[in-house]
Amino acid sequence: MKSLRWVGLAVFTAAAVGLSMTAASAHDPDTPEGQAAARAFMADHQPADRHAVVGTAAGVPCVNGKADIYPCKNVDLLSVLPLSSMGGGNGNDVWGWTDPSSGKEYAIVGRTNGTAFVDVSTPTAPKYLGNLPSNGGSSTWRDMKVYKDHAFIVADFISGHGMQVFDLTRLRTITTPQTFTADVLYKEFGPAHNIAINEETGYAYAIGSNTCSGGPHMVDIRTPRQPKNAGCVSQDGYTHDTQCVIYRGPHTQYQGREICFNANEDTLTIVDVTDKANPVQLSRKGYSGAQYSHQGWLTEGQRYFLLDDELDESRGTDKRTKTYIWDLANLTNPVHTGTYDSPATAIDHNQYVKGKYSYQANYQAGLRILDTSNVASAQLTEVGYFDIYPSGDEAKFNGSWSNYPYFASGIVLVNGIEQGLVVVKPNLGTEPPPGGRFENTTDVQIPDAGAAVTSSVTVSGVAGNAPATLKVTVDIKHTYRGDLVIDLVAPDGSTYRLKGSNNDSGDNVLTTYTVDASAETANGTWQLRVQDVYQADTGYIDAWSLQF
Repeated sequence: MKSLRWVGLAVFTAAAVGLSMTAASAHDPDTPEGQAAARAFMADHQPADRHAVVGTAAGVPCVNGKADIYPCKNVDLLSVLPLSSMGGGNGNDVWGWTDPSSGKEYAIVGRTNGTAFVDVSTPTAPKYLGNLPSNGGSSTWRDMKVYKDHAFIVADFISGHGMQVFDLTRLRTITTPQTFTADVLYKEFGPAHNIAINEETGYAYAIGSNTCSGGPHMVDIRTPRQPKNAGCVSQDGYTHDTQCVIYRGPHTQYQGREICFNANEDTLTIVDVTDKANPVQLSRKGYSGAQYSHQGWLTEGQRYFLLDDELDESRGTDKRTKTYIWDLANLTNPVHTGTYDSPATAIDHNQYVKGKYSYQANYQAGLRILDTSNVASAQLTEVGYFDIYPSGDEAKFNGSWSNYPYFASGIVLVNGIEQGLVVVKPNLGTEPPPGGRFENTTDVQIPDAGAAVTSSVTVSGVAGNAPATLKVTVDIKHTYRGDLVIDLVAPDGSTYRLKGSNNDSGDNVLTTYTVDASAETANGTWQLRVQDVYQADTGYIDAWSLQF
């Protein structure tokens, strides 16, 4: 078990003297690994880059391995908004928000001295809307996530920072850049290195804080402006990053429970947090080559977990960026099945999985996109990249800090430490959906106590009838989900009830239904039909898909 003693932070203060930012602890300062990482990060500090790019309506295409000054493969450049154009400082984390009423897309850009909000609905001409200043000083490490149209923001090594809560709908009316104030400040921790949110349950997990021995500090944010302390996960000490989900993977004993997958410095640690008052550690596993377990993400289906280690490149003899592949068939005994070695020689940082691709922000190597189709065989394949740091490709802390790949438009946000906001568009081909998967990601508003609405998916190229195990995956954002009646409508008009109304007061419907549709011809237009049958709660169809 690891402990967190904040007196160790003093080690780094002197190292940061002369920089235009307050020192910050990137890792548990009570470990040699954390101390080494923080010293290395500060030593690699460089001034912000002022190189700006405003593309044509089609952006700046990747041609012969270059887009503007940037090396690339199958990824086009849309724009670059330098830090000097959105509040200054140096860059760190980034997240995105889609306005459910307009479909407009926004970037939430972390910087050492605050959080910038940028309208990227015209991605070749991003528009800076304003800054939410840091609460109490600058920090190299700032992180944010989104839930119910609110941003939740934390920062490391600022003793009174807490968690800022910002209502993103305020951005709808902004015409000139503003200096914002937070709507709410949650004060039950001070500094925190990172934050994760399970949007399905409405709980936030602040990690690396001065509480809970540095482990996840759980916060009930189901009412965003009334955050409430929900408990601690402290059994394994300091946690550097986490992904918390309602588990739907292969280990049947834990299906439907809320599980966190923690990068805990030298292990992958898996915790059942369904009962916030009594979290249960299911496993704690190390792996060959471990130097500093940094961050990871589940693949689709939740069978596999991709983990990155922040110090293995700089300390190992093989400098290639590595991704550690875990088989989670048994949550109490995860197995490290293999390691992907990138052709690049840079430090890996943050990665997120969308569909069959892992989008990795790997510092000097930039955005790297890996195909996970063969993950069961412990194999990953690089299919694209965009290098925002063209001057080098070493194991140093410069360039891409993080990325956000979840916009329906397909654009990807990359936040660079020196570069600022880089907006790109992967061009990974138009191959048919793997395994016969068809999806609609266009938002459809559901009127309160109104008529039913539909969202359509057109299926083609599938021979014969639909299967007896047709998978219907539904992502509906709606308060009080018991109000909803959901049906699948086949091409011939036949209906299949997926969900009736009930007294379930929880938020959102994010689940997969299995339908015996073997009597239906597969090809044609299928519809998801949703009706809100009671008053007082609203929402929208975010996305849905069919898996044949």
